Parts: sequence; C-alpha cells; structure tokens
Amino acid sequence: MAIKKLGSQTIRLLNPPSIISTGTVVGPKEGEGPLAQYFDTILDDDLFGEDSWEKAESKLTKESVKSALSKARLNMTDMEYMFGGDLLNQLMSTSFAARDLQIPFFGLYGACSTMTESLSLASMIIDGGYADNVVATTSSHFSAAERQYRFPLESGNQRPVTSQWTVTGSGSAILSAKGEGPYITYVTTGKVIDFGIKDATNMGAAMAPAAVDTIRMHLADTGFKPDDYDLIITGDLGKIGHQIALELLEKEGYDLSKVLKDCGIEVFDNEKQDTHSGGSGCGCSAVVFCGYLYDQLKSKNLDKILLVSTGALLSPTSSLQGESIPSIAHAVTIESKLVN
Repeated sequence: MAIKKLGSQTIRLLNPPSIISTGTVVGPKEGEGPLAQYFDTILDDDLFGEDSWEKAESKLTKESVKSALSKARLNMTDMEYMFGGDLLNQLMSTSFAARDLQIPFFGLYGACSTMTESLSLASMIIDGGYADNVVATTSSHFSAAERQYRFPLESGNQRPVTSQWTVTGSGSAILSAKGEGPYITYVTTGKVIDFGIKDATNMGAAMAPAAVDTIRMHLADTGFKPDDYDLIITGDLGKIGHQIALELLEKEGYDLSKVLKDCGIEVFDNEKQDTHSGGSGCGCSAVVFCGYLYDQLKSKNLDKILLVSTGALLSPTSSLQGESIPSIAHAVTIESKLVN
C-alpha cells in the first residue's frame, strides 16, 4: 500500500483534487489595492445592502460560493460538503451562509488560518474517496472584527504601527475529484505555538513562530527545499511578522529570502492605503489565493506554491484575562500540473 503520511505532520495526496474554480468578493478598500483586477466582485459599500456588518460578511460568503459555482457550471446540489469558518463568535457569518446555501456543512475555526484548514480537509475527504465536489470557503470583515476583538470604530482609537487592517472579503474554492488543475498535492497540519505575545495589535509577531514551525516541518517531512517552490506565501503576517519569520527561519538554517512572501503585504499598498503593517483576517489569504494566486497557477506563471495561512487563536475573553496569543499555521502545496 502506498504511504500517504510523511514524517509527523504531512500528508501526500495520492489522488490529488483539482481546484476547478474560485470566487472572490471584496470590500471597497481591497478594491483600491494592487490586486483589484483579480477579484470577481468589488463592493461600493462594505454593508453590502445589509443592516449590520455581520450580515454583510455572511453575504460575502454566500456570493463568493455562488461565483465559484457559476464559473464551474455547477449547481448548489452538486456540492457534497462545505468546509468553512470566520472570525466571529460561533462562526456566525459562515453558519448563517450555510443555512441559506443548504450544503452539508463542517464549521471550522482556525482564525486566519481557516482558508488552508478548509482546503486541507476538503482535499483529504476527496482523496479518501468520500466526495467528488467540495467547497472550501472563509471570510472576514474589517468592521465586524474590530467590534469583536478590539474597540468599537466609533471610539476612534489610534492604531499602532504594528496593527494590521482586517480584509473585508470572502474567497471560495471548489475542489473536485476530476479536473485539469491546479492540484493540491500535500497537506501539512500545524501545531499550536505560543511565544508569549499578548499584544492584540501585534498579531504578526504572535503568528510568525507558528508559520516558521509549519514551514520547517513541511520541508523536513517532504524533503523539499525552498527553491523547489516558485513561491511560499504566508497568510497575514504583515511587514513586521514577515521579517520576524525570515529571521527565525534563517536561525533554523533556511534561507527563504527569495521565495517567501505574505498575503497581508500583497493585498494592500501599505503606504498609500495607510494599513500600517498590512492586511489580516481570514479573508486575506482567501482572496489573495482565490483571486491572484489561482490566476497565476492557471496561467502557468506559477507552477508550484506553498500556501501557509496563519491564525492567531485569541478571543476577546482571553485578551481581557491577560492571556498570551496562541497561534497556528496550516500549509498546502498547490501545483499547476501533476508530475509523474
């Protein structure tokens, strides 16, 4: 029997699922950023016609799923499972979207790592032969996240230079047992890492050690070298977390200076858009992957990437109780074509 498990944390998919379509919906600020041309829908108003930010975020998910389905020429009833989640308490945005979409639903909470968590589990269920068509989705909303995790926007609190701007957006990917790629070929599941950071406005520093641990384990488990990848891209470390990750990886003996990038840096123009350290949120890696990166894989401008979505597993309660910020990162290898 062929071995699927590699090392301690990585799985090699023997029947790699194809990502047959993606859908993206983003807010106005994201639509003013450098990746605007790669998004399906750009909102004029981040309320999206709803009477609350939370309802707007739920609508983001529904519309990104519908967009992906439309491009794949599939119906809602063709979807056997939906894996997804968001940043809000009890996954309210995704759960309400799942109520309306009526796709069998696994709710996930990995904070901002949820995109690769959903891609990982969707890939494994297809590789195992339990489904043919699965949707992986996640979302975030700047105003909803600020209200829950930090301060009401009405307070006008000053943001420190370490802070990041939560992406308003949703990305959905449809994975299928059939298709012409890109393919998810490896899954590396992260461990919860905590370096004692307590500042909720400096999540890049909190998440960087988790990203480093997952990247290190992926390379050790698979035997790949950094230059086997065209791109290794983290989810939302931002400028500060990205630099910390590079330094920690160098201490581990890995030079990723030529291939390591970050979705939180790519999604905004930090200087022109005043996002300080960059973008963050579940929607950050979701819209960058489902928009820009997927396009580059389909057009063969990128042949092999490692997507490493990063998540800070804090809650309003833990922050108020003075707890540190445990973090996690999950990784998936995505290849434009299969190599025998």
